Amino acid sequence: MLDNLNWWEIGALLLLALLIFGDRLPAVITDGLRLVRNLRNMARNATGDLSRELGTDIQLEDLHPKAFIRKHLLSEEDEAAIRKPLQGVYDNLRADVSGVHNDLKDVASAADLRSNEARSGTATSSPTAPAPRASYDDAT
Repeated sequence: MLDNLNWWEIGALLLLALLIFGDRLPAVITDGLRLVRNLRNMARNATGDLSRELGTDIQLEDLHPKAFIRKHLLSEEDEAAIRKPLQGVYDNLRADVSGVHNDLKDVASAADLRSNEARSGTATSSPTAPAPRASYDDAT
């Protein structure tokens, strides 16, 4: 949840909370934790009630519509039949991406070798002329 915040931002938020709530900050934190605990209990009770009504074992994660359909309405054969047409496309795409990845690795290693040879001065071939620089007018 707070993955995109760094330590400075978290510290600034804590300082802001201290300035806003002052001496009441511990009570506000306690109330917030109590609210989260009550929400969890409500969700747990709702899943228990839903499990009893439907006659199946339902977890909180199963309440997502896709997961619910996959687990409770589709059989394994139905799910395999749905995935089968897309599996070939996925395999082809994965093979293409891995091929491009390998080609890029080869190009990067070749470029790295050339730059190492140029830096060390052990290049045996004749020096090449520098490439002409593109101007702004050429790009537009």
